[in-house]
Amino acid sequence: IKIFLVASVEERAKRRFIENQEKGIEMSYEELVEDIRRRDYIDSTRKESPLRKAEDAIEIDTTTMSIEDVVKTVTALIQKYQ
Repeated sequence: IKIFLVASVEERAKRRFIENQEKGIEMSYEELVEDIRRRDYIDSTRKESPLRKAEDAIEIDTTTMSIEDVVKTVTALIQKYQ
């Protein structure tokens, strides 16, 4: 089974902001949004192995999900396809 996790740029920046605060790393939310957008562009347009969802992968949008919900969803999918 192939699973491709996605989340909005804003949610990913929010998660990274919280993680950085816990680690004592100072970076503004706005800087994180720009950094993630830039990295997404680089990752998706590179010549070798660009980051893209495989045709047969199941995409899960985790924007509104907790980590626990993501784990439950992925676990259920794995069990379903075993």
